[in-house]
Amino acid sequence: MHKPGYRLALFATLLTVVVVLLGAYTRLTHAGLGCPDWPGCYGFLGVPMSEHKQAIAEARFPEAPVEVAKGWYEMIHRYFAGALGLVILGIAVQAVRRRADPVQPLKLPLAILALVILQGAFGMWTVTLQLWPQVVTAHLLGGFATLSLLTLLTLRLSGRFAPLQLPGRLRALAAACLLLVIGQIALGGWVSSNYAAVACVDLPTCHGEWWPAMDFGKGFHLTQHIGPNYLGGQLDSDARTAIHMSHRIGALLVTLALLVLAWRLHTAGLSRLAGLLLLALAVQVSLGISNVIFHLPLLVAVAHNAGGAALLLTMVLINYRLRAPSAAARAASDPAQRRTTLVSSGLVQGR
Repeated sequence: MHKPGYRLALFATLLTVVVVLLGAYTRLTHAGLGCPDWPGCYGFLGVPMSEHKQAIAEARFPEAPVEVAKGWYEMIHRYFAGALGLVILGIAVQAVRRRADPVQPLKLPLAILALVILQGAFGMWTVTLQLWPQVVTAHLLGGFATLSLLTLLTLRLSGRFAPLQLPGRLRALAAACLLLVIGQIALGGWVSSNYAAVACVDLPTCHGEWWPAMDFGKGFHLTQHIGPNYLGGQLDSDARTAIHMSHRIGALLVTLALLVLAWRLHTAGLSRLAGLLLLALAVQVSLGISNVIFHLPLLVAVAHNAGGAALLLTMVLINYRLRAPSAAARAASDPAQRRTTLVSSGLVQGR
């Protein structure tokens, strides 16, 4: 049976998917600075629409002429993100009120609340630091982290998916693959924040070469100074090529690792999990290839972000299912172990 708070956690998870996709759409339409201030837009609660308000807005921010469409992309993303923050606050409040209930998670909802507050700060810095790649990438990772933790909370409150008693090496492999997927998402965020998605427009080569000219030093200079404006990126071609190629190499490594994991899951009798993983992987690889071949069409690029989220959540589910069973779970599944546990607890007398 579902535990208290399950439906609210599920709603928050689905709302987070919307927020993540709206963030991707805002970034890919170059609307990250559609409103040059935060949390309002040119000093207003919404995008200035009338000529009078637009005149005021351009007087306040003469270096940022009003672009209504981009402003609304940004503000709609903020509205949904603000609503998500309120929902997560409600989840945390409920968790505190029900903290005496042994089945109520407490640390996880509070961690999610802290993370979403930090996400709000990153959202502000994304604007005030004018799309500084480090902050944009961190903001993207924070969104994926929020989605992952809410999914984990939803799984815990679902009352389903008991832990499986499987070899520890399979759990270690699944954990390593999860870290690889997170690293690949971080690389994807770095590609996007540095506008390197179309640095290579051919496959499987890049600029007609297997190993083109690349500048990894500039491409991954994480301590670079904050510039005046990073809209459109500031790196040269060789640096962007290095970022793009790193993402391709990462995709190859992740694909190989996940194929091994899928095979191990299948041989362990978890064919459904293996099939789900293969499906998510195939869709994401196909979308990544399509981005290059068709030169980053907007809908495909947004779908690629959704595919990354789906692959990450698949890995969260797999790791959740493969987690080590607790002593209570082992006792419940093993009559001999159950009696040993009861004896050690003093609930029955041993003979």
